[in-house]
Amino acid sequence: MIKKGDIILVVAVSAMVLVGILGFNFYKNTHKGVRKIAVIKKDNEIIRTIDLDNVENPERITVEGKYTDIILVEKGRIRFENADCPDLVCVKTGWLSEKGDLAVCLPNQTIIKIEGETEEVDGITY
Repeated sequence: MIKKGDIILVVAVSAMVLVGILGFNFYKNTHKGVRKIAVIKKDNEIIRTIDLDNVENPERITVEGKYTDIILVEKGRIRFENADCPDLVCVKTGWLSEKGDLAVCLPNQTIIKIEGETEEVDGITY
């Protein structure tokens, strides 16, 4: 039999999940005029920044370390294409294409994150 406390708990958890989803969507859609800048870090140091909106030709970037990561960059998106680390979570993450997207190869200490850079159009900053 369901108790009153169980119902309150389910409602509270459901409300927290809903607020989290709405907050995440708000965060990702806050600036429509934001360029997508991919930042690749190795050992917590930036090794490359790429304006994904201006990529003309696909490019593969090799990141060496304890393991080797192959990063594929295409117009508007980026991903770990291949890695020789044991778990391949980074590869399974797939394409990153929106502000806030993140993929990490923990064994090789490599991070790809898409950050936004605001643009100024006609004196208005977006």
